Amino acid sequence: MKLIVGLGNPGPEYATTPHNAGFLAIDRIAEVCNVQVSNFRGRAMTAKTKWMGHEVLLAKPGTFMNLSGLSVAALLEELELGVEDLIVLYDELAIPLGTLRIRERGSAGGHNGVKSISGVLGTEEWTRVRIGVGKPPLESGREVKAGGTSYLLAPMRNKELAALDEVLDEAVRAVEVVLTKGVSAAMSEFNRKVGPEGSE
Repeated sequence: MKLIVGLGNPGPEYATTPHNAGFLAIDRIAEVCNVQVSNFRGRAMTAKTKWMGHEVLLAKPGTFMNLSGLSVAALLEELELGVEDLIVLYDELAIPLGTLRIRERGSAGGHNGVKSISGVLGTEEWTRVRIGVGKPPLESGREVKAGGTSYLLAPMRNKELAALDEVLDEAVRAVEVVLTKGVSAAMSEFNRKVGPEGSE
């Protein structure tokens, strides 16, 4: 079994904020799998299904972003899974909206949900799909820093939601590749599509 977690904050006031990109990605995967993320277990809303040849549990922690690790740890323990069975999708301010990146490990980079998970699990060695919510670079190539917490917790405009909608489909495909071909294959296929941030 695989545990696929999207990070976000519960509550309708956060539903269309950049910080809830992970929740939106889980909802998109649930659509593909034709399931509802409506069961409560491990301090999260969940749905169990079979996808790409794997039993999977989709989860949206109900702990609020900064305590996401508590839910992830509870689910891993309940399901008797290791971190190698964990895939986490979350928003990433450091890469432009409309892009994504996949990593096998890494630091939190200021993301409190990631910090919580790594802190509770005691390792940064878990697969993540980072969904870009940052501002695109200017035509000159200069990067635009999008505004921190106030930006992440404010509802997105229609144009931004449209861009995010497209990358959510790509996030679904990325997780499909992780499940069928492995993380390295997914990184090769999807990370090269990202421009300005360069290699990691």
